[in-house]
Amino acid sequence: MAAVRYISRSAPPMEPTANPGPPAGKGKALPQLAIRLVVFIVVFLGAFRYVLGPLLAWLASNFAGTNFAVLMSALFATWLALRIYEDIPVFDVGLWLNRMSARNLGLGLLGGAGAACVALAPALAAGAAHIAFLHPPDASGIVFTFFSMGAGSAGEELLFRGYGFQILMASMGPWAAILPVGVVFGFLHGANPSASPLGLINTAGFGILFGYAYLRSRDLWLPIGLHFGWNFAVPLFGANLSGITIFKEITGHEMVWRAGALWSGGNYGPEASILTSAALVPLFVYLWKAPVRRQFSPLTDPPGESAICEPSPPLRH
Repeated sequence: MAAVRYISRSAPPMEPTANPGPPAGKGKALPQLAIRLVVFIVVFLGAFRYVLGPLLAWLASNFAGTNFAVLMSALFATWLALRIYEDIPVFDVGLWLNRMSARNLGLGLLGGAGAACVALAPALAAGAAHIAFLHPPDASGIVFTFFSMGAGSAGEELLFRGYGFQILMASMGPWAAILPVGVVFGFLHGANPSASPLGLINTAGFGILFGYAYLRSRDLWLPIGLHFGWNFAVPLFGANLSGITIFKEITGHEMVWRAGALWSGGNYGPEASILTSAALVPLFVYLWKAPVRRQFSPLTDPPGESAICEPSPPLRH
């Protein structure tokens, strides 16, 4: 409830009027919105392509360097956009560290890993695939991959569900942001090795679900958990992930299919299979019903109602 300021009876009576100032990110004119989106994207691309991407790929492997470069570039673009346009800290895009965030992150991890199990475990149980053990697992490699994939998942969510997504959602409505950004998320995976139309459709489906996860939680921890839970669980089964095939060298095993590419996803991995298409349905139900803790977002939620007191006309006798 809005705070009310009381006055003495000797003063003229006061009537509350709505605060005329629009909330942050709300009601922006389309040209202004477009400028902010372009600045955010250009800063990210400049930092990633010309500075952090080449530097971190040189310092680490191409896979790990790319993941950490995405995170650092997205953080820098977010910080700069917020500094220029909003005057709020980076945490306010949904990266708060509190109990609700921890709960939402846990729900996301459970949902993402659970979706991988729903997509892949039935094939193993039915004999359509089996696990072939190649060599002992590389424990240090698994730990390094864990942190690398965590950085990549967080960076992609900060890029696709962070500042740009949130000001678009505030100005145009939730689904005007969730649907097109999800489609773009899927389309950009077309540059991955062995990408296929079904793989891009499924990846866009994940992008839409990640956007819906943000809509439910208004923080980035739920979509980060979903993204990372899926990305880390799939290689643990020995399967490829979005066309990346290096994981069997780290885990020491691979998932060998007897079924065709429609079921296995081919070299792109299970994200290009109809099993993943089917797994998106229970994942949506899970997100719909999960006890998500909704947080306050300065960019997408209007501030609490406030009142400005102005003198009312004197009473006439």
